[in-house]
Amino acid sequence: MTSKCKCSQWLCANSFTTGYIVHSPFRSGVHIYNSTIQKCLRKTTILNPMKKTKALIGETGATFVNAFTVTPLCCPSRSSILSGRYPHNHGVRNNSLSGNCSSLLWQKGPESGAFPVYLNKLGYQTFFAGKYLNQYGGKDAGGVAHIPPGWDQWNALVGNSQYYNYTLSVNGKEEKHGDNYEKDYLTDLILNRSLHFLDDRSPQHPFFIMLSPPAPHSPWTAAPQYGKEFSNVKAPRDGSFDKPGKDKHWLLRQPPNPMSNSSLVYLDDAYRRRWQTLLSVDDMVEKLVKKLESVKELNDTYIFYTSDNGYHTGQFSLPIDKRQLYDFDIRVPLLVRGPGIKPNQTLQAPVLHIDLGPTILDIAGVNLSTVNMDGQSFLSQMAPSLRNGTARPFFLVEYTGECQPTPDPYCPKMGPGVSECFPDCVCEDACNNTYACVRTLDGKQNMQYCEFADSESFVEFYNLTSDPHQLENIVKKVDPAVLQTMNQRLIKLQSCVGDSCRDVK
Repeated sequence: MTSKCKCSQWLCANSFTTGYIVHSPFRSGVHIYNSTIQKCLRKTTILNPMKKTKALIGETGATFVNAFTVTPLCCPSRSSILSGRYPHNHGVRNNSLSGNCSSLLWQKGPESGAFPVYLNKLGYQTFFAGKYLNQYGGKDAGGVAHIPPGWDQWNALVGNSQYYNYTLSVNGKEEKHGDNYEKDYLTDLILNRSLHFLDDRSPQHPFFIMLSPPAPHSPWTAAPQYGKEFSNVKAPRDGSFDKPGKDKHWLLRQPPNPMSNSSLVYLDDAYRRRWQTLLSVDDMVEKLVKKLESVKELNDTYIFYTSDNGYHTGQFSLPIDKRQLYDFDIRVPLLVRGPGIKPNQTLQAPVLHIDLGPTILDIAGVNLSTVNMDGQSFLSQMAPSLRNGTARPFFLVEYTGECQPTPDPYCPKMGPGVSECFPDCVCEDACNNTYACVRTLDGKQNMQYCEFADSESFVEFYNLTSDPHQLENIVKKVDPAVLQTMNQRLIKLQSCVGDSCRDVK
């Protein structure tokens, strides 16, 4: 007699939330993975508005305090989650079609080997609802008729995050929505359709659900009942908040410091509104957990809550965004509950987005040696009674800068080569904001070494044990032998594929 495994996942990332449920015939368990792109700011603050999620997932399972994205931007990060690969292997560089986001090249390559494909081949009933990739559904990306392989039920947002007035691809057919809260608020719609799926599924088959609500991505539209919450909340003024970006890449040296009052007002308003949108995600988690309990699947379910990237609000005088190499943009929350996971665990070993797919497939019983992925399963870390394994001591973070060929209208004095500029002439990205970092995190060392692909060949190096907020670039103070070692690790990671990504020394 085989046991059932359900995996339901939610991703909490900096722009939107994503959820999955997987049901495996090999071992009991469900995964819930929640991804919220812009609202999940830091592990210290993201769960403040999400008390139900903390209680229902974190306190009943494991909290990973060192979870990271491998690239701090929506589409490349989500592509890494789906493919289990670093960006240099899946080829998605940014949120544009020319940057490979949901492009035909992506569809013919990495998307065809994404982890839902393996689950579907095992007989999983698979369900997706919400934001997929930023360029999904566009004419040059195959339109709404394109359903990525591996999905039985498909309810995908066309384009970037919206709460109202959006278009969905529903099993390849266009479905338009307006601005009626009861019918159209996307977070609730996603929840309701997932509940119907759980009612309608065949109990004899495993299942997998991925949910990707827009919260807390801009335009930060809260449900009506939550529009006045957190009226006194402001972005935290600690750590590197409004600190000058001295000794850093030029993009971090250019923001005015201290920040203007208009920037402070703007980022505080955005911070509150993101929290407001997350209250609906918190409700979603609660209702899904209750639903799994009512259909007698909760005890056989793994639930993951995390995000696809971090988000900054005033750190180093950058108003709001992601795309930077620092902890506030690459560190993400990760909570997991499920069979074999003891409650109230706090786990220190580093876990990456590229590890989520392998972990889900491991739980489903897939032989990971047959899977073309750079990540590794972390099932052994959270449920050692089920698996043996070791954590990696080093990992890669990489990003390709994005820019406009003409001057940004909010900052014409900077000329071409920058993008994502604010009215105070603070630019969040640039063509040469292209970097690769190796992070060492092994219980003894917590270091980050980064090289920029620019005319300066700029290098940043941080000891996060003594400087957790990365205030001082110590590259000129470090033993050259240490820098050489980090450089060699970085070179190996930048060209790694599959097993070689897990074996860097």
